[in-house]
Amino acid sequence: MIEFIKQPWHWSIAGIMIGLTVPILLLIGNKTFGISSSLRHICAACFPANLSYFNYNWRKEIWNLFFVFGVLLGGIITNQFLSNPNDIIINENTIRDLKALGVTDFSNLMPSDIFSVDNIFTLKGLIFFVIGGFLVGFGTRYAGGCTSGHSIMGLSNLQLPSLIATICFMVGGFAMTNLILPYIFKLF
Repeated sequence: MIEFIKQPWHWSIAGIMIGLTVPILLLIGNKTFGISSSLRHICAACFPANLSYFNYNWRKEIWNLFFVFGVLLGGIITNQFLSNPNDIIINENTIRDLKALGVTDFSNLMPSDIFSVDNIFTLKGLIFFVIGGFLVGFGTRYAGGCTSGHSIMGLSNLQLPSLIATICFMVGGFAMTNLILPYIFKLF
């Protein structure tokens, strides 16, 4: 049984499970799904400042904190006990494009050329981790939610702001990947 679990599953299994999340959340009490809102709940619970943004009944959304804890715990369990022992399969065109940008390590899910502890206190780390993290956080707050909240929950509820946000996420991702990222890699 464990060997079956360790093998890569077809992408449609995750798609079906994510797709079932929306009706389940709607049926159990008109709940909405999103990961970024949980950070707000954590801050409201741990640091009850006198800021109107954190001044709400976060206990009503405690299920979201348990969900995020479950995601974290599931990632740890999967990494420790259910990791796929095989090499990661990456499309040859992707490997070629990444090698042209200077990424040469394809042994892990996250290339250590970019995502390693050694890069944290470098210019590359500043750009990818600090500035990139700030932009993701700012964009998430500015858009009123993250990709999972808008693209999964919002679109399934036919919300126009979620459609606009999802289109902007996609356009921004394409622009970053094809127009900006190659110039960032040239700095290194």
